[in-house]
Amino acid sequence: MTPYEGYVYAYPHKTAYRPLDPRPALSEVWAGERAGALYVHIPFCEMRCGFCNLFTRTGAPEGLTGAYLDALERQARAVRAALDGPRFTTAAFGGGTPTYLDARELTRLFDLTEQTMGVGLREIPLSVETSPATATPDRLAVLAERGASRISIGVQSFVDAEARAAVRPQKRAEVEAALDAIRASGIATLNIDLIYGIDGQTPDSWRHSLEAALTWRPEELYLYPLYVRPLTGLGRQDRAWDDQRMELYRLGRDHLLDAGYDQVSMRMFRLPGPPGPPGPPGTTESADYCCQTDGMVGLGCGARSYTSALHHSFEYAVGARHVRTIIDDYVRRDDFGVANVGFALDEEERRRRHLIQSLLRTEGLSRDLYRSRFGTDVLDDYPLLERFPGWLTADASTVRPTPDGLAHSDAIGPALFSPRVRALMEGYAAC
Repeated sequence: MTPYEGYVYAYPHKTAYRPLDPRPALSEVWAGERAGALYVHIPFCEMRCGFCNLFTRTGAPEGLTGAYLDALERQARAVRAALDGPRFTTAAFGGGTPTYLDARELTRLFDLTEQTMGVGLREIPLSVETSPATATPDRLAVLAERGASRISIGVQSFVDAEARAAVRPQKRAEVEAALDAIRASGIATLNIDLIYGIDGQTPDSWRHSLEAALTWRPEELYLYPLYVRPLTGLGRQDRAWDDQRMELYRLGRDHLLDAGYDQVSMRMFRLPGPPGPPGPPGTTESADYCCQTDGMVGLGCGARSYTSALHHSFEYAVGARHVRTIIDDYVRRDDFGVANVGFALDEEERRRRHLIQSLLRTEGLSRDLYRSRFGTDVLDDYPLLERFPGWLTADASTVRPTPDGLAHSDAIGPALFSPRVRALMEGYAAC
């Protein structure tokens, strides 16, 4: 079993979604549900990184970003009308790169989100993703003034040659200028993303990037293994990097623990203190939000929404031509009052989702919370300790990953997928 089977940031993956027939009205989908999180997706980037298989396109023809915001506002009106007095407790703008939008467009994004969805973004944790090329002072000033409490920047490596190897052509000087601008903006929480396992990376060069990141004493760091995925530039290379990635993971983990950070998950490290605002798409960090039990409203053509019974979105793609087609269809769309593509969760799938979402974090799964939701004990439902010896441990109240289990999160998560989800993912026609 490879320790890097796949990054599980949500269950089920969108490749398990299928067109819904009939398409249910959102008012029916959200009846009686709690919509605790809001996620707004901006699908534009200034470049396509070699490791990326997210729903995003490079650049935008003149007028497309404005047309996208028009469609986003139409969707927000339809979604807000379908919700029964939502009380959002956390929010995130992701992508793509939200700061691909210029300062004027970002202002409009905040306006339509607050005014149409009725959410006070200054009153709840708000995370925004950015990149070295787009973290400019004028954009950051909008984010800071409108209530962004966390900004996440994808640096990946402070070594120029490694950035080029990951098809992320950026200069360290540009990265440092962006980080200086973020700190000058006064936004409370800075997260820096780094990647290990890049071709040519060594323990010394990895340690160099870690030390460079710590210069800014970020409140959070995410350490991502390089995933070799289909339909990406690096995915076409036939290379086995498991041993190298595990060595670098352990080096990075120990380095950050020694620097005073707490490990929250395999990827996330945080300075001690109160819980911070949201993480990447599909995760949230708010005292009033529980990813196992609360729903999320997604706006934008690449966003997913989920309730306890249905996860839904628009069509999914990775290939550039198909992504462009979906975005073009989205900006012309008016029928935002129904769910289009999705996956209905029966009782078994809800149990699995709760299990997977819980086991991939350091604090693990609360047996009492699981029992209160489903009426059974998780260890009776799943022989976890037998299936993952040495990777999980249990006491009367909790099932949690061991340090070695955290290191193998990308094996544990996919191993818990149901046969139904696995079959749908395998049958997905990649495009």
